[in-house]
Amino acid sequence: MPKQLNCHPLFTIRTEFLSLDERVLLSYKRARLLMETYKLSATDIQVCSQKYWSMMTDPIMSLDFAMFTILSIQVGLAIGTLSRHLKQRPDFGDLINRLLLFETVGLYLMTERGHGLDAFNIETTATRLPQGFIINTPREEASKFMPASTPAFGIPKVALVMARLIFDGEDRGPRFFVVPICNEQEMYKGVESIRLGPRSGASPLDYSITRFNNVLVPNTALVASKLDDYSAPEYPLQAWWNEVWRVPYGTMAVTAPSIPGLKAVAYIAGQYSIRRCITGKGGSPLPIISFRTQQWPIIHATAVAHVMSNWYSIVVQQMTNKPLDPHFRHGMAIIVKTTVFRHSQRCGAEVSERCGAQGTFEHNFMACAENEAKGAIIAEGDVLALCIRLFSELVLQRYHIPIPIPDPSESLLAQHANSMLDGNRDLLRQMPDKNRHEAFDSILLPQAEPTIEAIGHAMAYSAALRSALPKPILDVYECAVIRRDPAWYSENAGLTRHAQRMREDKAVTAAMPHLDRYLEDLQISGYVSAPIVSDKAWKEYVGTMPVYVGNAVPKSIDQLQAKL
Repeated sequence: MPKQLNCHPLFTIRTEFLSLDERVLLSYKRARLLMETYKLSATDIQVCSQKYWSMMTDPIMSLDFAMFTILSIQVGLAIGTLSRHLKQRPDFGDLINRLLLFETVGLYLMTERGHGLDAFNIETTATRLPQGFIINTPREEASKFMPASTPAFGIPKVALVMARLIFDGEDRGPRFFVVPICNEQEMYKGVESIRLGPRSGASPLDYSITRFNNVLVPNTALVASKLDDYSAPEYPLQAWWNEVWRVPYGTMAVTAPSIPGLKAVAYIAGQYSIRRCITGKGGSPLPIISFRTQQWPIIHATAVAHVMSNWYSIVVQQMTNKPLDPHFRHGMAIIVKTTVFRHSQRCGAEVSERCGAQGTFEHNFMACAENEAKGAIIAEGDVLALCIRLFSELVLQRYHIPIPIPDPSESLLAQHANSMLDGNRDLLRQMPDKNRHEAFDSILLPQAEPTIEAIGHAMAYSAALRSALPKPILDVYECAVIRRDPAWYSENAGLTRHAQRMREDKAVTAAMPHLDRYLEDLQISGYVSAPIVSDKAWKEYVGTMPVYVGNAVPKSIDQLQAKL
């Protein structure tokens, strides 16, 4: 196993003191370090081996989401897509080797400014000519959005560009083409990169809009095992999904950094709350963790971090099972992404607020983690859109994903999940055929994300139960989920509002004596650089910040007041 990277000089730099471009360059350097450390092969990436998942789940990924973005595209999408064709297309070997060595950065240009969720309808064209293909952006809305395609950081870049294959004047559907983007200094002729501004509160990267003005690429640029197959697919949408086969893996992988990120948020807020004191009665210091209003968000985030970490590792093992049905694999990735990110959003916002002003600063990580999650929720498939698709297929019973048995002795959460799905199926059956489509859209689809998330809650709790996580952790997690739909538990589980509050009080009371141990068991302290975790760390950090001094002498107070 690669040694921990958290002590490497590239990861001990205080990025808040760097310029935006210095931070972007640092992220590229860090990405190269990860590739050199893990030394993945094309086979590791194609089959998503344990070595591949070890890199994607390395806690270091949570420290720099720009670095993770570079790597998830480079490895999961670019190399992953090419690797499937390597046996029949040995000419891809040199490019794959350069990508593996990080001598070249790989991009995945699929979505367009006017086609995000409906990427099947992209407009970029690849017109077949005797000498190759002409890649062209027909209008502004067809510009590729938003992978980092600038030449500003001295690294050659190449892209897998999704374009509509035009053969003999006929549209043969979307295909991928290998298109050189830039060398170390400048863009290649006909390729334009428009650098976007930074994403608010997130790790900066040279995100871009990319356009093509009649760029000629050779016949071998077509990403396919058979170079002479230009036939129109019998089932266009199914063929498109076959082209983007790496996306379901990406949906799962993009969730990975949020697990150590959530652990870090819980750990930072927990340690801060333990050491931070107010003046209590009689003038004695009173730690803010003494208050229930502080205890809940901390133990809530801690419990969620434990349960999500345990569940994610189990699902990763399922994802590496070769015979696994592709529908099941993608369905599980959607459930995991939805559940983990919604938990992360709620916990992150709650604990950072309870850390007061300190929770808003970049150097204390929590606000950054919350902002990074907003971008990741959209990456590799927007959570809501993914939920709508999966929910529709489950309600229509096109395929089955096993949900934990609704046994009251095991889990209230399983009862809730099964009830949500069954209730929507019953509602669908009751809809008149005449207005079924409109009713499905207006009544059922708003239940898509809550239902998928409920399934995730039940699965995660069941996995935690089987893994024998501490009972106080399980109880706090259960109470947190009950908070999401208190009416259902009141109506169907006999838990009145008062009973829910008492259940929660009992769970927190049982968990709090073990908080120190639960925080340490997260095994994240080595990756935490937030200075508020201890007085010593804070004082050392203050010593690194710029200090402004001077010799100016104020005028008299009377003169100052007169001007004011």
